[in-house]
Amino acid sequence: MAAPTTTYSITDLAREFDLTTRAMRFYEDMGLLQPARTGPGGRSRLYSARDRTRLKLTLRAKRLGLSLTEAKEIIDLYDSPRDTEVQLRRFLQVLGLHRQHIEQQITELQANLDEVCEHEREAQDMLRKIESQTAGSQG
Repeated sequence: MAAPTTTYSITDLAREFDLTTRAMRFYEDMGLLQPARTGPGGRSRLYSARDRTRLKLTLRAKRLGLSLTEAKEIIDLYDSPRDTEVQLRRFLQVLGLHRQHIEQQITELQANLDEVCEHEREAQDMLRKIESQTAGSQG
């Protein structure tokens, strides 16, 4: 006898992963989730354990800063029966490109921070001069 298949409603998964049902529908529109449709007119969604896993992987990819398109591509690779080596090479390629993007952002942010600090020092120096001139003219 086969074990019953675990299924989830949109509310179940939204609550579990702290998402809105709107976000869940968006992930479905993006092709990340493929719930079965039930009820009158197929208005109710029934998510499988596979959908739950795909949602978990999608959210992990988002935390890494990957786009939903990148997340879908990687997740779809793992769904396909193709060679694991191809999947891992593509995953490493996407991660490498993303790492380079983050490193570039860090470089740009550091340059911006350095410029802010320089303007801060200049403003503090100017303020000290004004304060010393004011103190000198009052004494």
